[in-house]
Amino acid sequence: MKLTITIIRSIKTLLFVPLILTQFYCKAQSTPLLNGFAHNDYCHKRPLYDALDNGFTNIEADIFLKNNKLIVAHVFPYFKGKRTLETLYFKPLAERIAENNGKVYSNYNKPVILMIDIKTNAGNTYEALKPLLEKYRSILTSLEDGKITYRAVTVVLSGHKPYEQIGTEKDRLAFIDEDLRKVSRDTTMSNMFTMASCKYSRMLKWDGKGIFPVAERNKLCAFVALAHRMGEKVRLWASPEKKVVWDELLHCGVDLINTDKLVTLRKYLNSNTVTLAKVD
Repeated sequence: MKLTITIIRSIKTLLFVPLILTQFYCKAQSTPLLNGFAHNDYCHKRPLYDALDNGFTNIEADIFLKNNKLIVAHVFPYFKGKRTLETLYFKPLAERIAENNGKVYSNYNKPVILMIDIKTNAGNTYEALKPLLEKYRSILTSLEDGKITYRAVTVVLSGHKPYEQIGTEKDRLAFIDEDLRKVSRDTTMSNMFTMASCKYSRMLKWDGKGIFPVAERNKLCAFVALAHRMGEKVRLWASPEKKVVWDELLHCGVDLINTDKLVTLRKYLNSNTVTLAKVD
């Protein structure tokens, strides 16, 4: 009897261990989503990790400068102090990259975008951010003497943008998210911008019901073409979370689909054959 119980337990163990290893392997090998943008990533149960587990290659964190700390939050963090930009994002990204042969994803050779949306004063917040960027220089895309060197993570600044400081720095570790509506005016600052974004409602009125108006489609396609000519990826934030809208955005060449619904967008993109990101 004892021998029979031992044999049964051994069989269960042999069946259970491969199952665990298979789940771990699948998780570790998540397919990178070229077109996925994790909006307000810090609002998820597991900031950064939920996005990475779903394959997102573009991740956003809002920050406030409070008591010389860069706090990640959606509104001013009166009672928060532990959720810092370093603890939630830079440190775990650096650890993952160190364990993964210099990459965020083992099967993805391009930089992962970390968008930092500055909610407090642009100049002061950027000055507080620079020492942190320098600490993680080895993993960050840089501009040195006019030449961009791509590494595992590219930092893009949004929100209150430090245009003046960024524009005069010859050696820096951050870039700016340009206003999509201004791409035709900023042709002299190509090494400052890597992305061009706009609120959906400021560009389009279509809510996904009925046919996408031709005039709106042509307008969007024209702005996307201008941004691509400048080497910038395009994103429309606060867009309707609908498959029909995502289809049209991709048809127009929009590179990044903005979402709060990580799993829904992952499933959509992994089964979608409309397009891939146009810009490296």
